[in-house]
Amino acid sequence: MVALAAFAPLRLTAQPAATPGPGLFISPSGQPFRSARGEPYPVVRWFAQADKNGDGRIDRAEFRADAEAFFRVLDSNHDGVIDAFELQAYEEKVAPEILGAFRVPGAGASDQGERPPGDHRDARRGGFAGFGRKPPADPGALSVAEGAAPYELIPDPEPVAAADLQMDGHITLAEFLTVADRRFDRLDKNSLGYLTLAGLPKTLAQTAGESALRR
Repeated sequence: MVALAAFAPLRLTAQPAATPGPGLFISPSGQPFRSARGEPYPVVRWFAQADKNGDGRIDRAEFRADAEAFFRVLDSNHDGVIDAFELQAYEEKVAPEILGAFRVPGAGASDQGERPPGDHRDARRGGFAGFGRKPPADPGALSVAEGAAPYELIPDPEPVAAADLQMDGHITLAEFLTVADRRFDRLDKNSLGYLTLAGLPKTLAQTAGESALRR
């Protein structure tokens, strides 16, 4: 399992509700965080990790540092790039959930976890490794969100592969940080220069979990 530095103490005024089951959050740089039943949705763990000075805010420098730390983890051979083999390891071992599909509870007849008739996709063979490959469509299942999207603040089926800006099969640190800057700007809607936990959007998975708790 991929591990970064120990999480800092959390000094926040609001936390997400406890989850009715195991929870998954995928950070803006693609790092997965998981929680057990009854624990707060794990966005709080990512926030505490990225908020290095514990002031309840993530500024651009902290956001970039968090992205760089995960880049160093994924670059297992330390050659300065994430290649196709390292991307495949990310998809299959670090965040294997992104090779599946998330079905929104109560969203329609196709929300029972089966694939629609005639859809014989094998999620693992049809993953995103290889750079530039898009997740296949799932016709007849409007309630399906592909890849990592349901677990992210900014829905993206494959957040690591999306950083291959040159589409040359190699992700450099410069590309990874360029994408991190773009994601920070999207989350910092009011141009405050920092993010707060309360100001973050909720992921589809978090919203579905909170809805299940209210039933």
